[in-house]
Amino acid sequence: MKVLSIAIFRVEGKDRDAVLLCEALELSSFGFFEKRSVREMLTFFSKTVVQRVAPGQRVTVDQDQMKEYQVHVHVRSDGLGATMTADAEYPTRGAYSALAEIMNDFAANVPEWQVVPAVDYPPLQEAIFKVQDPANYDKITKIQKDLDDTQVILHQTVDNLLERGEKLDNLVERSDDLSKQSKIFYKQARKTNSCCVVS
Repeated sequence: MKVLSIAIFRVEGKDRDAVLLCEALELSSFGFFEKRSVREMLTFFSKTVVQRVAPGQRVTVDQDQMKEYQVHVHVRSDGLGATMTADAEYPTRGAYSALAEIMNDFAANVPEWQVVPAVDYPPLQEAIFKVQDPANYDKITKIQKDLDDTQVILHQTVDNLLERGEKLDNLVERSDDLSKQSKIFYKQARKTNSCCVVS
């Protein structure tokens, strides 16, 4: 998952003109000569999309120019809007959670955002690195990641147990939990499958 840009806008007036207040970009995956064009395209597309989203709405838009990326947009009812351009794998719920938190922090730290033309806001540059992992903003993604990690550990534990010399045949023989039928079935299956071993 990769986030390329986060931009914060003020959307104002009947024409819904969007004023770029600040922007953070992470373009390390692009070559030196590509970065300027990519930056201009990201800024233009973000501004265009944020102008077309009604206040109080959240929208995700696919980019035709960069098919594997999407722009997640959230415009608050007070006219503060933000966009995040991320690859298609990035979870939408995580993107909206991140945008809401970033806008709330911005509004709290820059109370004059409704009148200033642009702002130097260093926390946004920090945020672009934090959002690279959606689990930082989305609790459900974090829980799923923890469950996946636990599952890997359990599989490794079972594999380690079997590697310690405990063969499956010995475990089945010693098991009091298995019924006699299960033991007979296991032995017959082993015999049936043993005829197919090629050495």
